[in-house]
Amino acid sequence: MLWPGTLIGAGAGFAIASIPGAILGALLGQALDRRLHLQSWGHLREKLGGRPVLRNDELLFVLLGRLAKCDGQVMSGHIEQARAEMRSLDMSESAQRRAIAAFNRGKSGRDRLRGYLRRLSAQPHAAEGVLRACWRMVWADGRAGSSERKLIGQWGKWLGWTPHQVKALAHDYEPRKRPLGNSVPSYQDALRLLGVSATTEPAQIKRAYRRLLSRHHPDKIAGSGATATQVREATERTRELHNAYTLIRERRDFR
Repeated sequence: MLWPGTLIGAGAGFAIASIPGAILGALLGQALDRRLHLQSWGHLREKLGGRPVLRNDELLFVLLGRLAKCDGQVMSGHIEQARAEMRSLDMSESAQRRAIAAFNRGKSGRDRLRGYLRRLSAQPHAAEGVLRACWRMVWADGRAGSSERKLIGQWGKWLGWTPHQVKALAHDYEPRKRPLGNSVPSYQDALRLLGVSATTEPAQIKRAYRRLLSRHHPDKIAGSGATATQVREATERTRELHNAYTLIRERRDFR
């Protein structure tokens, strides 16, 4: 790992007082690295530019925010997908606030993500989880544009994945083609899908939706050793639940 403060301190100390100065400068620089959580030159640039360094639990939502804004407009499906990711991670209220801020930060596209992702490549399971979440976000609006695919391909490269491996994950989340007439459920179909009625309280509808979403979440299915077909089916089921919940929420006018 490259510690910028340590290197700068050692270099400056050597220039002033040779080897003893380099040792002292390195120690002072190391203390600065730890205090400011500087782990790379990119971190240092962000500090100098006034942007805080990303925490591990914020990186995912920065990526998701950038993908959501990639084609110019963040859709309601993107926002709901981000919320679904927070629920699947069982995030606390404070963690959710950080995730929302990170999602909005990602929309700006100003962060340099290469260093973060290269460090994450040392954690294969976490890297795969990030890529899977990215593909879920891409398909949240029902399509995957070339700019979104290009971004995920680049991020996958920094994570140590081959283009073929990255593309293979996309198939797990691509919606199955179906007649256009069946793409949007009726209000009664939506109620039946969530197991609620037209008079069920909004709080109960939310709980039913979250319970079903947790049960059918693709990551949970994949973690149980399911096949690629089963993961695709779980992804489609999750999308159906999301569409049904969105329809009911809009009809009943609650958040």
